[in-house]
Amino acid sequence: MARSRHDVTMMASPLQVQLILCDAAQADPAGKVHMLGAGWSTTTSPTSHAVAVLIKVPWDRANQGLPMKLSLLDSDGHPVEFPTPDGPVKVENEGVIEVGRPPGLAAGSLLDAAFALNLPALPLRPGRYEWRLELAEHTQTAVFTVRG
Repeated sequence: MARSRHDVTMMASPLQVQLILCDAAQADPAGKVHMLGAGWSTTTSPTSHAVAVLIKVPWDRANQGLPMKLSLLDSDGHPVEFPTPDGPVKVENEGVIEVGRPPGLAAGSLLDAAFALNLPALPLRPGRYEWRLELAEHTQTAVFTVRG
């Protein structure tokens, strides 16, 4: 079936996302992240660390719930799991990010959003790992290696 030019739906502006591996991080309400030991890609095990997530939300995506999932994957792309008394638990965080548009903000402005996930010492086996963030239609990764 042919579509008329009036049936075309506008695509939402793309998100800009960064994942930064660090020793510790804290996000504040202004969209800033305070990091310690940021930017590494090789570590030892067990390691406690944090994932800092910096997001630029386009003006036209404000006031919308953006589903997100942050997962730790092994070198084969499988979720990393640890045993617990209640069964295996994946290392992941899910939620919805929504950024409000302040009154008077100029059309086309970017809005800052950020969060930090701090993890306890994880006993990871030597090898390659990946943090994968799925945010709305956007996927971003941060790869790191655990040395033996």
